[in-house]
Amino acid sequence: MTTARVRGIYATALTQLLNGDGLEVVQASEPIRERFEDSFGAAPADVSLETTRDRQGVEVSGDPDDVATVAPRLAELAIDAFRWDDDVPRGAVFDAEVREADGRGGAVVDLGDGRRGYLAYDDADDYVDAGDRYRVQVREPTPPWDDDHPRVAPALEAAGGLCTLSRARSGVSASLSGERAEELVGMTDLLSVEIPEGWGVRWHRPAADADLEAMGTALEDAVVRARELEVALADAPDSPGEPGRLAVPERTVWLWFGRESRFALDDRRRAVESTMPGHHRTKAADRAASAAVDFAEAVCGADGFDGEFPFDAVSRQFGPLEGDRLEIGHGKPDGRLLSLGSGEVTDRDPAGTITLERSMRGGGTYDALGVPKEAGDVAVTKFREGRWWYPTTYRDDEGTTKGTYVNVCTPLELFPDNVRYVDLYVDVIRTPDGAVEIVDRAELEAAIDDGLVAAPLGEKALGVAEAVERALSN
Repeated sequence: MTTARVRGIYATALTQLLNGDGLEVVQASEPIRERFEDSFGAAPADVSLETTRDRQGVEVSGDPDDVATVAPRLAELAIDAFRWDDDVPRGAVFDAEVREADGRGGAVVDLGDGRRGYLAYDDADDYVDAGDRYRVQVREPTPPWDDDHPRVAPALEAAGGLCTLSRARSGVSASLSGERAEELVGMTDLLSVEIPEGWGVRWHRPAADADLEAMGTALEDAVVRARELEVALADAPDSPGEPGRLAVPERTVWLWFGRESRFALDDRRRAVESTMPGHHRTKAADRAASAAVDFAEAVCGADGFDGEFPFDAVSRQFGPLEGDRLEIGHGKPDGRLLSLGSGEVTDRDPAGTITLERSMRGGGTYDALGVPKEAGDVAVTKFREGRWWYPTTYRDDEGTTKGTYVNVCTPLELFPDNVRYVDLYVDVIRTPDGAVEIVDRAELEAAIDDGLVAAPLGEKALGVAEAVERALSN
């Protein structure tokens, strides 16, 4: 049975989704233990599910076979869930070369094949300079929509769920203090597990709730992974060579949740706990919203909410409001996140529509419209929460319309600082003479063939484009 450790704002919903049917959630947090009637063991986890720092999705890392079991279940949550494999996964070992060492806290390193990493100066023993080479391991991977580089460190580690073996440590230690830490260290002597030479053991906090059997299993797992790392690196030279990947003991998959996915997670959470409509949508929008959502749910209880997402109340509390600056976060099906610029919110409808105005710079032409971009032009974009498309009308400095471009995308989420969605390639344009046309249909078809867009999502996108085309033609 695959065991999974789950953390973050999606933990309750994912626990409800995954626990059972060949999967077991372990090392559950106190709130999870209180919400579920099931008991949760402290056994080592085969996979770890962590909410991303921006709360847009989750990282699934661990044993490759077990990740292959868990990740598809998350990708099937709803039509706008996306999944990507990471080619710089957690635990992977690379030979790296420092490219830039002028950062305040660390250096950018070349990992080979166009990959980059971030080495914190505190993790290196000596002064770090451009051209220096290190053998590093990935400590913290980053999702494809994040601009940060994955964090790497020179010391090799092998995780066992409740403990970690490290080349940078010696002996046995624990990440907590007091008598329990001393007990963990002492209990290690009772485990009939031989620790490889040159590796130290570090017990993590969940081990405090584990029995001897679970501790023994965790230490055995860590030892197996340490030996596998040693075998994988046996043919590598002692000194780091040209940048490149040497070992991949784990697999990392990233899941990005769209609006419909977050509402599907609401349904999962609602099966075990009072959950307001848009629970995960609201928490994903702003870290400060978590406490407010929890308070509202505690006060109102299971019968205190109707079925509609309270856009007006949420946006009045956290934004966006008229006069705010809002960035357009243009996600791509390959995982990248592009910015289409920022504008001012000039109008807000409590029902969920905002109008954004952007001043355009001159030069070039507007995509597909073929109309010149000129200084003084204004782009007026209307976004409606949950809609699968949004229109942008371009006007010159005298207010004359230069054309309309309708972007087809996953359901819009109007967050306090940005609008988020994933672009679905196909779009609709209306030229100044009134002609209406669907564009980039071939790009959508190619993305479906390449597996970047699932066939049902592609069919939905094309259906939306055709409906918009009919509406603009009338």
